[in-house]
Amino acid sequence: MTFSIVGRDARTGSIGVATATAGVAVGALVPYAQAGVGAVATQAMTNPYLGIDGVTHLATMSAEDALAAALDTDPEPQRRQVVMLDRQGNTAGWTGSACQSYAGHLLGQDVAVAGNILTGEAVLDAMMNAFAAAPDLPLGVRLLHALTAGAAVGGDARGVGSAALKVVEREAYPSIDIRIDRSDRTMRDLAELFEATTKGGYEEFFSQVVRREGQ
Repeated sequence: MTFSIVGRDARTGSIGVATATAGVAVGALVPYAQAGVGAVATQAMTNPYLGIDGVTHLATMSAEDALAAALDTDPEPQRRQVVMLDRQGNTAGWTGSACQSYAGHLLGQDVAVAGNILTGEAVLDAMMNAFAAAPDLPLGVRLLHALTAGAAVGGDARGVGSAALKVVEREAYPSIDIRIDRSDRTMRDLAELFEATTKGGYEEFFSQVVRREGQ
């Protein structure tokens, strides 16, 4: 149903999450991130509180402990799929037994990917490889490349109808927060929106937005 990535830039401490699915409005309930804390993608039969509570737990816990604490309050963990990343870049993941095949997750330092109802494990491998391929690029670009790579080798077995990408840096608000809620060319639209919000007029505008932490 969905494939997602959480990632961290070890050089800057930036944290982000990107996700895509066959359904609409994946950005509404799947991705969560907080600057200086961590990121969560909660999917399959999505429980948004795994994202909400997960970020809260990540403020004081490792990714592994935060995931365990969040799942402990879930009445049907077998239907959930979650990946978490903490501020140190440690990751944790869960794929419940009731998630529809192909379903799985892969964990690494500073990155984790997960997906269900995928065309195969190659989707996850492609995402991990794309994220690792260009460590010097900005985090948002790496997340976009990873999501695009996953889609290119099959992605969601039912197609891609919506996608989202979020990056947090030092401020309480995100530096990138974009969504394609419904489209017949979702990945292309996401790439074009990413370009529009990271260059040109919007980039100039955003550079002047009030900052408290990054001054």
